[in-house]
Amino acid sequence: MARILLAAFVALLVVVSPCHERPAPAPQQAAKEKVVAVDGITAIYNFGDSLSDTGNLLREGATGMLQHTTGLPYGSAIGGATGRCSDGYLMIDYLAKDLGLPLLNPYLDDGADFSHGVNFAVAGATALDAAALARRGVAVPHTNSSLGVQLQRFKDFMSANTQSPEEIREKLAHSLVMVGEIGGNDYNYAFSANKPVAGGARNIYNFGRMATGVAEAMALVPDVVRSVTSAARELLDMGATRVVIPGNFPLGCVPSYMAAVNETDPAAYDANGCLAALNLFAQMHNVLLQQGIRELRRSYPSATISYADYFYAYVRMLRDAGKTGFDEGARTTACCGAGGGAYNFDMDRMCGAPGASVCARPDERISWDGVHLTQRANSVMSDLLYHKGFASPAPVEFP
Repeated sequence: MARILLAAFVALLVVVSPCHERPAPAPQQAAKEKVVAVDGITAIYNFGDSLSDTGNLLREGATGMLQHTTGLPYGSAIGGATGRCSDGYLMIDYLAKDLGLPLLNPYLDDGADFSHGVNFAVAGATALDAAALARRGVAVPHTNSSLGVQLQRFKDFMSANTQSPEEIREKLAHSLVMVGEIGGNDYNYAFSANKPVAGGARNIYNFGRMATGVAEAMALVPDVVRSVTSAARELLDMGATRVVIPGNFPLGCVPSYMAAVNETDPAAYDANGCLAALNLFAQMHNVLLQQGIRELRRSYPSATISYADYFYAYVRMLRDAGKTGFDEGARTTACCGAGGGAYNFDMDRMCGAPGASVCARPDERISWDGVHLTQRANSVMSDLLYHKGFASPAPVEFP
Protein backbone atom coordinates (compact mmCIF):
# COMPACT_ATOMS: atom_id res chain seq x y z
CA MET A 1 0.00 0.00 0.00
CA ALA A 2 2.87 2.38 0.74
CA ARG A 3 4.33 1.71 -2.71
CA ILE A 4 0.96 2.33 -4.32
CA LEU A 5 0.44 5.55 -2.37
CA LEU A 6 3.83 6.87 -3.41
CA ALA A 7 3.17 5.97 -7.01
CA ALA A 8 -0.24 7.59 -6.87
CA PHE A 9 1.23 10.87 -5.77
CA VAL A 10 3.31 11.07 -8.93
CA ALA A 11 0.01 11.95 -10.56
CA LEU A 12 -0.23 15.13 -8.51
CA LEU A 13 2.40 16.56 -10.85
CA VAL A 14 0.01 16.64 -13.77
CA VAL A 15 -3.02 18.27 -12.20
CA VAL A 16 -3.33 21.99 -11.88
CA SER A 17 -6.07 22.29 -9.46
CA PRO A 18 -7.33 19.12 -9.22
CA CYS A 19 -28.37 12.51 -13.05
CA HIS A 20 -30.40 13.74 -15.67
CA GLU A 21 -29.81 15.62 -18.91
CA ARG A 22 -30.17 19.34 -18.17
CA PRO A 23 -30.10 22.31 -20.59
CA ALA A 24 -27.08 24.59 -20.69
CA PRO A 25 -27.34 27.95 -18.94
CA ALA A 26 -28.86 30.73 -21.00
CA PRO A 27 -26.59 33.51 -22.27
CA GLN A 28 -25.67 36.29 -19.84
CA GLN A 29 -28.74 38.29 -18.89
CA ALA A 30 -28.83 41.97 -19.57
CA ALA A 31 -27.69 44.14 -16.67
CA LYS A 32 -31.11 45.79 -16.23
CA GLU A 33 -33.20 42.63 -16.59
CA LYS A 34 -35.26 41.99 -13.51
CA VAL A 35 -34.12 38.95 -11.54
CA VAL A 36 -36.65 36.86 -9.63
CA ALA A 37 -34.89 35.66 -6.49
CA VAL A 38 -35.00 31.97 -5.61
CA ASP A 39 -35.19 31.44 -1.85
CA GLY A 40 -34.19 35.08 -1.38
CA ILE A 41 -30.79 34.72 -3.12
CA THR A 42 -29.99 37.76 -5.27
CA ALA A 43 -26.21 37.36 -5.62
CA ILE A 44 -23.41 34.76 -5.60
CA TYR A 45 -19.83 35.39 -4.49
CA ASN A 46 -17.45 32.64 -5.53
CA PHE A 47 -13.87 31.79 -4.50
CA GLY A 48 -11.81 28.92 -5.89
CA ASP A 49 -9.56 27.54 -8.62
CA SER A 50 -9.97 26.08 -12.12
CA LEU A 51 -13.13 24.18 -11.20
CA SER A 52 -15.03 27.47 -11.02
CA ASP A 53 -12.90 30.15 -12.74
CA THR A 54 -14.99 31.84 -15.43
CA GLY A 55 -12.19 33.97 -16.87
CA ASN A 56 -9.88 35.49 -14.26
CA LEU A 57 -6.72 33.57 -15.23
CA LEU A 58 -7.46 34.37 -18.86
CA ARG A 59 -7.18 38.04 -17.94
CA GLU A 60 -4.13 37.53 -15.74
CA GLY A 61 -2.37 35.72 -18.59
CA ALA A 62 -2.24 31.93 -18.53
CA THR A 63 1.14 30.22 -18.91
CA GLY A 64 2.52 26.67 -18.96
CA MET A 65 0.02 23.86 -19.26
CA LEU A 66 -2.84 26.26 -18.49
CA GLN A 67 -2.24 28.36 -21.61
CA HIS A 68 -4.22 25.87 -23.69
CA THR A 69 -7.35 26.48 -21.60
CA THR A 70 -7.73 29.98 -23.05
CA GLY A 71 -8.40 28.83 -26.63
CA LEU A 72 -10.36 26.24 -28.55
CA PRO A 73 -11.35 23.46 -28.12
CA TYR A 74 -12.05 24.81 -24.62
CA GLY A 75 -15.46 26.45 -24.78
CA SER A 76 -16.37 24.64 -28.00
CA ALA A 77 -19.86 23.84 -26.67
CA ILE A 78 -20.62 27.52 -25.96
CA GLY A 79 -19.18 29.23 -29.01
CA GLY A 80 -15.60 29.86 -27.90
CA ALA A 81 -13.11 29.88 -25.06
CA THR A 82 -14.00 32.04 -22.06
CA GLY A 83 -11.34 30.91 -19.60
CA ARG A 84 -13.54 28.09 -18.31
CA CYS A 85 -11.62 24.79 -17.98
CA SER A 86 -14.18 22.72 -19.87
CA ASP A 87 -15.81 22.41 -23.26
CA GLY A 88 -18.61 24.58 -21.88
CA TYR A 89 -20.21 25.69 -18.67
CA LEU A 90 -19.15 24.85 -15.10
CA MET A 91 -21.00 23.85 -11.95
CA ILE A 92 -21.09 27.49 -10.81
CA ASP A 93 -22.84 28.42 -14.07
CA TYR A 94 -25.54 25.80 -13.58
CA LEU A 95 -26.07 26.93 -10.01
CA ALA A 96 -26.49 30.54 -11.14
CA LYS A 97 -28.98 29.42 -13.80
CA ASP A 98 -30.98 27.42 -11.26
CA LEU A 99 -31.13 30.48 -9.01
CA GLY A 100 -32.40 32.60 -11.89
CA LEU A 101 -29.28 34.78 -11.78
CA PRO A 102 -26.95 35.94 -14.56
CA LEU A 103 -23.78 33.92 -15.03
CA LEU A 104 -21.01 35.19 -12.76
CA ASN A 105 -18.58 37.56 -14.39
CA PRO A 106 -14.88 37.26 -13.43
CA TYR A 107 -13.66 39.97 -11.06
CA LEU A 108 -10.88 40.97 -13.47
CA ASP A 109 -13.34 41.70 -16.28
CA ASP A 110 -13.21 45.50 -16.19
CA GLY A 111 -16.58 47.10 -16.66
CA ALA A 112 -18.57 43.90 -16.19
CA ASP A 113 -21.92 43.86 -14.42
CA PHE A 114 -21.48 42.68 -10.82
CA SER A 115 -24.93 43.57 -9.52
CA HIS A 116 -25.77 39.89 -8.90
CA GLY A 117 -22.40 38.62 -7.73
CA VAL A 118 -18.73 38.29 -8.57
CA ASN A 119 -16.46 35.35 -9.37
CA PHE A 120 -13.04 35.68 -7.69
CA ALA A 121 -11.82 32.14 -8.54
CA VAL A 122 -8.57 31.81 -10.50
CA ALA A 123 -7.35 28.64 -12.21
CA GLY A 124 -4.16 27.38 -10.56
CA ALA A 125 -4.88 29.24 -7.30
CA THR A 126 -3.86 27.87 -3.90
CA ALA A 127 -5.45 27.96 -0.46
CA LEU A 128 -2.18 29.08 1.15
CA ASP A 129 -0.48 32.20 -0.14
CA ALA A 130 2.71 32.10 -2.17
CA ALA A 131 4.85 33.35 0.71
CA ALA A 132 3.63 30.62 3.08
CA LEU A 133 4.30 27.95 0.47
CA ALA A 134 7.70 29.46 -0.36
CA ARG A 135 8.73 29.07 3.29
CA ARG A 136 8.13 25.35 2.77
CA GLY A 137 10.17 25.37 -0.42
CA VAL A 138 7.09 25.19 -2.63
CA ALA A 139 6.82 27.41 -5.71
CA VAL A 140 3.50 28.54 -7.19
CA PRO A 141 3.93 28.52 -10.98
CA HIS A 142 0.67 29.84 -12.41
CA THR A 143 -0.85 32.62 -10.28
CA ASN A 144 -0.42 34.44 -6.99
CA SER A 145 -4.18 34.86 -6.63
CA SER A 146 -4.44 32.64 -3.56
CA LEU A 147 -7.56 32.38 -1.43
CA GLY A 148 -6.26 35.24 0.71
CA VAL A 149 -5.82 37.45 -2.35
CA GLN A 150 -9.30 36.56 -3.55
CA LEU A 151 -10.73 37.38 -0.11
CA GLN A 152 -9.01 40.78 -0.11
CA ARG A 153 -10.41 41.50 -3.58
CA PHE A 154 -13.86 40.68 -2.21
CA LYS A 155 -13.38 43.08 0.70
CA ASP A 156 -12.15 45.81 -1.65
CA PHE A 157 -15.11 45.23 -3.94
CA MET A 158 -17.64 45.36 -1.12
CA SER A 159 -16.07 48.50 0.40
CA ALA A 160 -16.13 50.25 -2.97
CA ASN A 161 -19.76 49.35 -3.68
CA THR A 162 -21.43 49.76 -0.30
CA GLN A 163 -21.72 52.58 2.20
CA SER A 164 -21.14 50.81 5.50
CA PRO A 165 -20.53 47.45 7.22
CA GLU A 166 -24.28 47.33 7.91
CA GLU A 167 -25.02 47.62 4.20
CA ILE A 168 -22.52 44.83 3.50
CA ARG A 169 -24.27 42.62 6.03
CA GLU A 170 -27.61 43.36 4.42
CA LYS A 171 -26.30 42.44 0.97
CA LEU A 172 -24.67 39.25 2.22
CA ALA A 173 -27.89 38.26 3.98
CA HIS A 174 -29.38 37.77 0.50
CA SER A 175 -26.31 36.14 -1.05
CA LEU A 176 -24.83 32.69 -1.49
CA VAL A 177 -21.09 32.51 -0.76
CA MET A 178 -19.02 29.69 -2.27
CA VAL A 179 -15.67 29.08 -0.55
CA GLY A 180 -13.85 26.67 -2.87
CA GLU A 181 -13.15 24.06 -4.05
CA ILE A 182 -9.58 25.16 -3.37
CA GLY A 183 -6.49 23.52 -1.89
CA GLY A 184 -5.71 20.79 -4.39
CA ASN A 185 -3.05 22.88 -6.06
CA ASP A 186 -1.18 23.33 -2.76
CA TYR A 187 -0.64 19.58 -2.66
CA ASN A 188 0.27 19.40 -6.34
CA TYR A 189 2.95 22.06 -6.06
CA ALA A 190 4.35 20.60 -2.84
CA PHE A 191 4.90 17.25 -4.45
CA SER A 192 6.26 18.86 -7.62
CA ALA A 193 9.04 20.44 -5.55
CA ASN A 194 10.25 16.92 -4.74
CA LYS A 195 9.59 15.21 -8.05
CA PRO A 196 12.00 12.47 -9.17
CA VAL A 197 15.00 13.53 -11.22
CA ALA A 198 14.90 13.26 -15.00
CA GLY A 199 14.34 9.75 -16.21
CA GLY A 200 12.31 8.75 -13.18
CA ALA A 201 14.49 5.75 -12.39
CA ARG A 202 13.21 3.59 -9.53
CA ASN A 203 16.26 4.02 -7.35
CA ILE A 204 16.75 4.87 -3.69
CA TYR A 205 17.38 8.56 -4.43
CA ASN A 206 14.15 9.02 -6.35
CA PHE A 207 12.21 6.94 -3.86
CA GLY A 208 13.46 9.29 -1.14
CA ARG A 209 12.36 12.34 -3.10
CA MET A 210 8.93 10.83 -3.65
CA ALA A 211 8.61 9.97 0.03
CA THR A 212 9.53 13.55 0.93
CA GLY A 213 6.93 14.88 -1.50
CA VAL A 214 4.23 12.65 -0.04
CA ALA A 215 5.13 13.65 3.52
CA GLU A 216 5.14 17.36 2.69
CA ALA A 217 1.84 17.18 0.82
CA MET A 218 0.22 15.37 3.74
CA ALA A 219 1.69 17.85 6.21
CA LEU A 220 0.01 20.69 4.31
CA VAL A 221 -3.50 19.31 4.81
CA PRO A 222 -4.20 20.90 8.23
CA ASP A 223 -2.91 24.28 7.04
CA VAL A 224 -4.90 24.11 3.81
CA VAL A 225 -8.09 23.23 5.68
CA ARG A 226 -7.42 25.97 8.22
CA SER A 227 -7.02 28.50 5.39
CA VAL A 228 -10.38 27.53 3.90
CA THR A 229 -12.28 27.60 7.20
CA SER A 230 -10.59 30.85 8.27
CA ALA A 231 -11.73 32.52 5.04
CA ALA A 232 -15.24 31.23 5.66
CA ARG A 233 -15.08 32.60 9.22
CA GLU A 234 -14.16 36.07 7.95
CA LEU A 235 -17.04 36.01 5.48
CA LEU A 236 -19.45 34.92 8.21
CA ASP A 237 -18.18 37.73 10.43
CA MET A 238 -18.93 40.17 7.62
CA GLY A 239 -22.52 38.97 7.48
CA ALA A 240 -22.69 35.92 5.21
CA THR A 241 -25.64 33.74 6.18
CA ARG A 242 -25.38 30.97 3.56
CA VAL A 243 -21.95 29.52 2.85
CA VAL A 244 -21.04 26.48 0.74
CA ILE A 245 -17.66 24.79 1.32
CA PRO A 246 -16.85 21.97 -1.15
CA GLY A 247 -14.54 19.05 -0.49
CA ASN A 248 -12.06 17.39 -2.85
CA PHE A 249 -12.88 15.14 -5.78
CA PRO A 250 -11.97 11.43 -5.49
CA LEU A 251 -8.55 12.03 -7.01
CA GLY A 252 -8.00 8.33 -7.64
CA CYS A 253 -10.86 8.38 -10.16
CA VAL A 254 -9.49 11.26 -12.26
CA PRO A 255 -7.94 10.16 -15.61
CA SER A 256 -4.77 12.27 -15.30
CA TYR A 257 -3.87 10.69 -11.97
CA MET A 258 -4.72 7.21 -13.15
CA ALA A 259 -2.66 7.61 -16.34
CA ALA A 260 0.37 8.90 -14.43
CA VAL A 261 0.28 6.03 -11.95
CA ASN A 262 -0.58 3.37 -14.55
CA GLU A 263 -0.78 0.79 -11.79
CA THR A 264 -1.24 -2.78 -13.01
CA ASP A 265 -1.90 -4.41 -9.64
CA PRO A 266 -5.70 -4.96 -9.29
CA ALA A 267 -5.33 -4.63 -5.52
CA ALA A 268 -4.56 -0.93 -5.99
CA TYR A 269 -8.10 -0.23 -7.16
CA ASP A 270 -11.38 0.01 -5.27
CA ALA A 271 -14.81 -1.31 -6.29
CA ASN A 272 -15.34 1.71 -8.54
CA GLY A 273 -12.12 1.09 -10.45
CA CYS A 274 -10.36 4.03 -8.79
CA LEU A 275 -6.95 4.20 -7.10
CA ALA A 276 -7.78 3.46 -3.46
CA ALA A 277 -4.69 5.04 -1.88
CA LEU A 278 -5.09 8.37 -3.65
CA ASN A 279 -8.76 8.47 -2.70
CA LEU A 280 -7.72 7.94 0.92
CA PHE A 281 -5.61 11.10 0.70
CA ALA A 282 -8.56 13.06 -0.72
CA GLN A 283 -10.72 11.74 2.10
CA MET A 284 -8.16 12.81 4.69
CA HIS A 285 -8.57 16.38 3.42
CA ASN A 286 -12.36 16.01 3.38
CA VAL A 287 -12.59 14.59 6.91
CA LEU A 288 -10.53 17.44 8.37
CA LEU A 289 -12.54 19.96 6.36
CA GLN A 290 -15.83 18.60 7.67
CA GLN A 291 -14.47 18.81 11.21
CA GLY A 292 -13.67 22.47 10.60
CA ILE A 293 -17.14 23.04 9.19
CA ARG A 294 -18.71 21.55 12.32
CA GLU A 295 -16.73 24.02 14.41
CA LEU A 296 -17.98 26.88 12.23
CA ARG A 297 -21.57 25.73 12.71
CA ARG A 298 -21.13 25.82 16.48
CA SER A 299 -19.76 29.37 16.26
CA TYR A 300 -22.44 30.61 13.83
CA PRO A 301 -25.62 28.69 14.70
CA SER A 302 -27.89 31.07 12.79
CA ALA A 303 -26.00 30.62 9.50
CA THR A 304 -26.39 27.78 7.00
CA ILE A 305 -22.92 26.31 6.38
CA SER A 306 -23.18 23.58 3.78
CA TYR A 307 -20.59 20.91 2.94
CA ALA A 308 -20.68 20.16 -0.79
CA ASP A 309 -19.61 16.53 -1.07
CA TYR A 310 -17.75 16.57 -4.39
CA PHE A 311 -16.23 13.19 -3.52
CA TYR A 312 -19.38 11.11 -3.28
CA ALA A 313 -21.29 13.10 -5.92
CA TYR A 314 -18.48 12.24 -8.36
CA VAL A 315 -18.58 8.58 -7.26
CA ARG A 316 -22.36 8.50 -7.80
CA MET A 317 -21.87 9.97 -11.27
CA LEU A 318 -19.38 7.20 -12.07
CA ARG A 319 -21.65 4.46 -10.74
CA ASP A 320 -24.68 5.74 -12.66
CA ALA A 321 -22.76 6.56 -15.84
CA GLY A 322 -24.61 4.10 -18.05
CA LYS A 323 -28.02 5.04 -16.65
CA THR A 324 -27.51 8.74 -17.32
CA GLY A 325 -26.20 8.62 -20.86
CA PHE A 326 -22.45 8.58 -20.31
CA ASP A 327 -20.31 6.04 -22.13
CA GLU A 328 -19.87 3.46 -19.39
CA GLY A 329 -16.79 2.07 -21.08
CA ALA A 330 -15.10 5.48 -21.07
CA ARG A 331 -15.89 6.68 -17.55
CA THR A 332 -12.23 7.46 -16.91
CA THR A 333 -11.23 8.37 -20.46
CA ALA A 334 -10.59 12.03 -21.33
CA CYS A 335 -12.56 13.37 -24.28
CA CYS A 336 -9.89 15.87 -25.29
CA GLY A 337 -6.28 14.74 -25.20
CA ALA A 338 -3.71 12.42 -26.72
CA GLY A 339 -2.23 9.03 -26.06
CA GLY A 340 -5.32 6.89 -26.47
CA GLY A 341 -5.60 3.87 -24.21
CA ALA A 342 -7.78 3.69 -21.14
CA TYR A 343 -7.27 7.34 -20.16
CA ASN A 344 -6.38 9.26 -23.37
CA PHE A 345 -4.07 11.48 -21.35
CA ASP A 346 -0.54 12.56 -22.15
CA MET A 347 1.01 15.28 -20.01
CA ASP A 348 3.13 16.47 -22.95
CA ARG A 349 0.14 16.70 -25.27
CA MET A 350 -2.70 18.00 -23.17
CA CYS A 351 -6.01 19.20 -24.59
CA GLY A 352 -5.43 22.06 -26.99
CA ALA A 353 -1.78 21.18 -27.67
CA PRO A 354 -0.58 19.97 -31.08
CA GLY A 355 -1.36 16.29 -31.48
CA ALA A 356 -4.38 16.32 -29.14
CA SER A 357 -7.86 15.66 -30.48
CA VAL A 358 -11.47 15.84 -29.28
CA CYS A 359 -13.84 12.88 -29.04
CA ALA A 360 -16.90 12.78 -31.31
CA ARG A 361 -19.48 13.04 -28.50
CA PRO A 362 -18.26 15.08 -25.51
CA ASP A 363 -21.70 14.82 -23.85
CA GLU A 364 -21.08 11.10 -23.36
CA ARG A 365 -17.85 11.68 -21.43
CA ILE A 366 -17.33 12.63 -17.79
CA SER A 367 -13.79 13.95 -18.17
CA TRP A 368 -13.08 16.73 -20.63
CA ASP A 369 -9.27 16.97 -20.55
CA GLY A 370 -8.22 14.36 -17.99
CA VAL A 371 -8.36 16.94 -15.20
CA HIS A 372 -11.62 18.87 -15.57
CA LEU A 373 -15.19 17.82 -16.28
CA THR A 374 -17.17 18.15 -19.48
CA GLN A 375 -20.05 20.59 -19.58
CA ARG A 376 -22.54 17.75 -19.18
CA ALA A 377 -20.66 16.27 -16.21
CA ASN A 378 -20.67 19.70 -14.59
CA SER A 379 -24.44 19.77 -15.12
CA VAL A 380 -24.81 16.34 -13.51
CA MET A 381 -22.63 17.30 -10.56
CA SER A 382 -24.55 20.52 -9.97
CA ASP A 383 -27.83 18.61 -10.02
CA LEU A 384 -26.54 16.02 -7.55
CA LEU A 385 -25.19 18.67 -5.23
CA TYR A 386 -27.99 21.19 -5.14
CA HIS A 387 -31.06 19.12 -6.07
CA LYS A 388 -30.22 15.60 -4.92
CA GLY A 389 -28.86 16.26 -1.43
CA PHE A 390 -25.09 15.94 -1.87
CA ALA A 391 -24.68 19.45 -0.43
CA SER A 392 -25.79 19.28 3.19
CA PRO A 393 -27.57 21.01 4.73
CA ALA A 394 -29.22 22.31 1.57
CA PRO A 395 -27.94 25.88 1.06
CA VAL A 396 -30.97 26.76 -1.09
CA GLU A 397 -34.57 25.57 -0.95
CA PHE A 398 -35.65 25.29 -4.58
CA PRO A 399 -39.36 25.38 -5.43
